[in-house]
Amino acid sequence: MIINIILTIILFMILVIPHEFGHLVAAKKMGVKVNEFSAGMGPALWQKQKGETLYSVRAVPLGGYCAMEGEDATDDEANVPDNPRAFNNAAWWRKLVILFAGAFTNILVAIVTMIITVTIIGMPVNTLSKVSPDGPAAEAGLRQGDKIVSVQGEDVHSWSDTMSVLNREDGKRPIKVEVLRSGKTREYSVTPVASEKEPGRYVIGIEAAVSHNIFRGIYYGTVTTWKVNAAMYQALGQMFSRGVSAGDVAGPVGLVSIVDKTRTAGLINLLYLVSIISLNLAIINLLPIPALDGGRILFVIIRKISGGRITDKMESYVHLAGMMLLLILFVFITWHDITGLIK
Repeated sequence: MIINIILTIILFMILVIPHEFGHLVAAKKMGVKVNEFSAGMGPALWQKQKGETLYSVRAVPLGGYCAMEGEDATDDEANVPDNPRAFNNAAWWRKLVILFAGAFTNILVAIVTMIITVTIIGMPVNTLSKVSPDGPAAEAGLRQGDKIVSVQGEDVHSWSDTMSVLNREDGKRPIKVEVLRSGKTREYSVTPVASEKEPGRYVIGIEAAVSHNIFRGIYYGTVTTWKVNAAMYQALGQMFSRGVSAGDVAGPVGLVSIVDKTRTAGLINLLYLVSIISLNLAIINLLPIPALDGGRILFVIIRKISGGRITDKMESYVHLAGMMLLLILFVFITWHDITGLIK
């Protein structure tokens, strides 16, 4: 249990610190003063002033922050209204860049970890690593090392393309398979047979070689991340359309349980979990909820359109109310996770 808690904290910090670091880099590039960048919350364990920014490591390893000048300004803060380097006085497009930077960094983390995962696992390619001796492919003349270039007249550029065409077949007719062997293309007619392991599916007795090429990893890692991202948005929409229940979300306690199950399944699954949670963090932060980056982005747009009818103080109070609601939600989810473990 202790190992799982430590891993969960490390995982949480790996995801949160890059998010805040994204805000830090963007703020400095946009000319906004950053007063403090902190890893962790609570009492300071270590601090160092570098230039105009104080860098801190704090006692509670749950979160972090990038405190910008005038970010939560009120009319009582006399140093903000005339300060050109305060966040609230920055141009609207500069604010958007800074606010988007956190989620953008989380997306980069998700892509990188997915690329590492895909590269380690390897991607199946159209080159055959094995042809079952008694299978239809071997009987037709296919050999180990052949590279499939088309199936039923359709060009196939990946193993998923190949399987997509093969899985459409019902075994009632021969399949034309064109392969590249020793620099020459050859065409074979293969009749699928019913799979013994998967009822209703027809196979020809071939297995794909696996490539650990980093460039393939970059391509498929990025594509996989994009597909997962799209699936998450779809799932989020379904959750809100049917109503969100406590069982649809998990807090820190629930995350400990997830990490426990993932850790026992191996490093690859843990890396995949990092990628998924990093994407989750990006998506959640971009929701138009006060106190979240998405809520602040919404206010930047509304204030730009409304022409200054909303003051800094009004916006600060709305974000404060949003933070209170998020804290209540956090406590509720944590309580639900704890009671779930007890049961």
